[in-house]
Amino acid sequence: MSKVTVVGAGNVGATVANVLAHKDIVNEIVLLDIKDNFAKGKALDSWQQAPIDYYSSKIIGTGDYKDTKGSDIVVITAGIPRKPGMSRDDLISTNAKIVVSVTKSILKYSKKPIFIIVSNPLDVMSYAALMASKLSPERVIGMAGILDTARYRAFLATELEVSPKDIQAVLMGGHGDTMVPLPRFTTVAGIPVTDMINKRKLNSIVERTKKGGGELVKLMGTSAWYAPGAAAAQMVESIVKDDGRIFPCSVWLQGEYGVKDMFLGVPVQLGKEGIKRILTLKLNRDEKKLLKDSAKAVNEVIESFKKMKLI
Repeated sequence: MSKVTVVGAGNVGATVANVLAHKDIVNEIVLLDIKDNFAKGKALDSWQQAPIDYYSSKIIGTGDYKDTKGSDIVVITAGIPRKPGMSRDDLISTNAKIVVSVTKSILKYSKKPIFIIVSNPLDVMSYAALMASKLSPERVIGMAGILDTARYRAFLATELEVSPKDIQAVLMGGHGDTMVPLPRFTTVAGIPVTDMINKRKLNSIVERTKKGGGELVKLMGTSAWYAPGAAAAQMVESIVKDDGRIFPCSVWLQGEYGVKDMFLGVPVQLGKEGIKRILTLKLNRDEKKLLKDSAKAVNEVIESFKKMKLI
């Protein structure tokens, strides 16, 4: 059993803690936020749910990093959403400062935790956490592909009128408009999705997936939290159980897919040490081009971060 800290008690962070508690696989979940009473209230509410939903994972809320001591896994959701009038560099600067500060503060009390990064822009925030932590790359992982493939699979399930349980998919690239869904690797109960839906409709679902986050912001006036929170909790579960599951995650690449020294979404196998291995798929020419374009877009954001000299 393990100790997990979730930094940020907003909608996403609170959902991570609550979903993880329901899995009942860790001893203790610490929900930390600069607004300590906010974190304490959400943690207490979730703990009072335990007798109803039958789980034993203890949840505590705090504003003190001392309470995170001995954390095995740390999920960072802290940061601000992009607001009207705010440039991309403004968002990077603000959230990078937060992620760097959180990472260093955690490491004062936990020696070698595994970091799961949820804060946006996801790929560059993962880079910031790796640089700030100086940990081995397999211990810093960005959560993006699980959420993006979940949206893709949910859209397909609706269109095909099938259970989302039966849909498997792979998605690569950066978290955003340049993500690379791979219909060639998408199946429904083992049947290629291309045999079940016409190309035009499939392409429209792919495009909807790319803008999935924006669609929810337009509907709610804020970003999503149920699916992102559940996605991060699923990563924690796989690491704790060391069950060898394969997910698309943003990870540090060192030449895989022709990409080096940057974070990008690719399929990986998770385990108790973080990333067990990076899977290398045989992409066709079109897929390679899309991935190259996505890597270029992510690299531009990373270069913007580097110029800020925050580390």
